[in-house]
Amino acid sequence: STNEVENLWNNAYRAINSFNVFLAGLDANKAKVDPALAANYTGEARFLRALSYYSLLTLYARPYADNNGGRAGLPLRIQAELAAGNNDLARSTVAQVYDQILADLNFAEQNLPNSYATGYLNVTRAHKNAAIALKTRVLLSMGRYGDVVAEANKIVSGSAPFTASSGVQHELVASVSEAFAPPYTSKESIFSMPFTENNLPGTQNGLGSYYNPGPRGIGDYSLNPAGVIGNTSWTVDDDRRSFIFANVENGRPYLNKFPRGPQHLDYVPVIRYAEVLLNLAEASARASGVTQRAVDLLNAVRGRSDASTQYTIGSFADANALIDAILLERRIELLGEGFRSPDLLRLLQPIPGKANVNAVLPGQSEYIWPIPQGELATNKLMEPNP
Repeated sequence: STNEVENLWNNAYRAINSFNVFLAGLDANKAKVDPALAANYTGEARFLRALSYYSLLTLYARPYADNNGGRAGLPLRIQAELAAGNNDLARSTVAQVYDQILADLNFAEQNLPNSYATGYLNVTRAHKNAAIALKTRVLLSMGRYGDVVAEANKIVSGSAPFTASSGVQHELVASVSEAFAPPYTSKESIFSMPFTENNLPGTQNGLGSYYNPGPRGIGDYSLNPAGVIGNTSWTVDDDRRSFIFANVENGRPYLNKFPRGPQHLDYVPVIRYAEVLLNLAEASARASGVTQRAVDLLNAVRGRSDASTQYTIGSFADANALIDAILLERRIELLGEGFRSPDLLRLLQPIPGKANVNAVLPGQSEYIWPIPQGELATNKLMEPNP
């Protein structure tokens, strides 16, 4: 019944129903809309529906690796609802929800445009490469590593420097700070949520508010000194260290990737090309072991910020050593972007404890969020998480 557990669920399903209502209305008025434009809009709505369901799965349902997707998932609502008459809906399995997500993304890939007319639109509206990129994340969560490689190969060249050869010409920007700086339209940004002076996330809901102490934010979340920022493999010369600063008032370390407070105009980076390269590197290592391409993909992301550390095939005793290096790189590169918890859960790893808070093991009920009390009260077929 806490606000966070209730509100995230409610807003995600509100968004999902908005997409469903839009899709139903568009389908009922096909003759009034240019077919190409209708396909574009339908692809965008289904892309966003897939993103919403994936976000819900990573919090409220057991990971796919637990029983191969056979555990209880989510109520799979894909019909437009304009009244409260159909509240009762049982949970589909995790695998069934993932199947719907992939169906939406496959449709989106086929029907979205290769690109839009401006860099701003290429970042803030879904296109073919955005659908492909999100599929690599979804398939990685399912442990379908060969399929991750197949999808990523559509938008990642065979050798460095890695680029997308079709659609938007995605690539890593020269400096990692550029990926988080105005105007937020670099070719590394595949899909982002924009904010403007007239469309702000609210005084507490911007990323900068959570991560920055006053006066730029509330600073709910400082960084754990014993976490990844304390890892000695993250060298002091790494450019990404510049995102971390110590608050002069309390001495705690904070993340400064999103500094545009107190208005919090920072775009929310939903998908970056750096993530796709790391998705591909990990999937390649899990599917094929230590390969030159997997090492090169890791080097591309790390070398952009830390030229002093370059790996060779001989750097890794086996595939597990390479995978560990890639997972560490994810923690460094994607810090503060919402990947740590999903990465732990998809691999059925414990959620680490700190100070007087114990670690949470995969078998514990606290490993995932509870189903909100509001859903249990209004949906008679809904079952709580055990």
